[in-house]
Amino acid sequence: MAQDLRSFLKQIEKSCPTQLLRVQEPVDPLFEATALVLEAEKLASCPAVLFEQVQGSDFPVISNLLAHRPRLALALGVSQERLIEEFRLRLKSSIPPVIRGDAPFQDNIFLGDQVDLGRLPMLVHFEQDGGPYLTAALVVARDPHSGIRTVGYHRMQLKGPRKMGISLHSRRRMYEYFRRAEEQNRPLEVAICLGVHPILSLGALSLPPADVDKFDLVGSVLGEPVELAPCQTVALEAPRWSEIVIEGRILNGVREKEGPFSEFTGYASERSTENVFEATALLYRNEALFQDINSGNSMEHCRCLSLPREVEFTNVLSKSIPNLKAVHVPVRSGIGSFHCYVSLRKTAEGQAKQAIFSVLGADHYVKLVVAVDEDVDVFDEEQVLWAIATRMQANRDVFIMGECMGTLLDPSASDDAVTAKMGIDATKPLGRFPTTLTVNQKAVERARELLNSRAELVKT
Repeated sequence: MAQDLRSFLKQIEKSCPTQLLRVQEPVDPLFEATALVLEAEKLASCPAVLFEQVQGSDFPVISNLLAHRPRLALALGVSQERLIEEFRLRLKSSIPPVIRGDAPFQDNIFLGDQVDLGRLPMLVHFEQDGGPYLTAALVVARDPHSGIRTVGYHRMQLKGPRKMGISLHSRRRMYEYFRRAEEQNRPLEVAICLGVHPILSLGALSLPPADVDKFDLVGSVLGEPVELAPCQTVALEAPRWSEIVIEGRILNGVREKEGPFSEFTGYASERSTENVFEATALLYRNEALFQDINSGNSMEHCRCLSLPREVEFTNVLSKSIPNLKAVHVPVRSGIGSFHCYVSLRKTAEGQAKQAIFSVLGADHYVKLVVAVDEDVDVFDEEQVLWAIATRMQANRDVFIMGECMGTLLDPSASDDAVTAKMGIDATKPLGRFPTTLTVNQKAVERARELLNSRAELVKT
């Protein structure tokens, strides 16, 4: 299949044109692009937005690409209802990448002092931001011990023609790879990729075991080997169809203030690992597209956090919960990270509590897990709240654990990211419990028929 972003944009325009909004008028990179995307995400189609003219740069900007579940399902070639299950299935195999000798991103090459990152249309998203940011930076690196590759998103603040701040606050692979490099008294070489097919983003957002090469998983999600090409100045390979590649290194022994940055929490975050990146090369395709992920608690930013967690929690729960129905990490109220709702058909007391602690133990970002019965739609928060209101007793069904590992980006956590976690068992006790009200299905269908006929009369 095509592995480039441009092919996917053509696919959108052909199959669902309302999901791509082209903005031909010039826009200011200072706040205007962000404001437009925030308004566009309220539309039913939640379109990707292509800014054809960004003031001060020759590069067009694509944003909001990853915000919409139907669009991600389109990338995988499945229905929206099959998105999580298909993603899970594809992550169960492993397809190593292939290395090609050349790449389209080598059309334009700037090395050393020729590099000027200020040419890129980095946006200032919110009034509280410390400056322009790369928000769709897919960072590639190798484990200094094993050579296993990782690729993942990290925020990067522009500080000079060749200098950016970077935060490794997720405390996952990249944080550990840098720690190991610094122990060896050397920088961590990285390649930053901008403008990739959504499937590469999905693969990069996955949460595999530490001994799995991320590009093997990207290939699995693609259904074929991901094509890589050698970098010019670092001992790495980058996705061959990237629009833009920035090569360089995260400096050992150097820390410098980075931020504030508009994080997914909806707050300006000044918490950062304060690492510093130095660019050694800038490469890009002819007529390259610059990709941006709208920051803050935007739909796109939080969707990137929610989707891989739904997959990971489904994997974890499937091993111990025999009648798991669905898992949902809400994008808005739970900002794609902090809340999780689980529905199951309970066959033994204690299963709901087991599900709660399994999720809390699977990811240090999660602060609240609610378990409900299978008749509750976890994608409808009103139903989840109804279950809490009618099936939960606080002294019996609420579990609170203090002094847990959290994330630095949680403004309510301590300075060293220690937090509290809560579980709510909103399932009915087995045995006698009032019967939930239902309406005869034939009557429902007849009612819809009558209402639809009247709607047609109103239209005419």
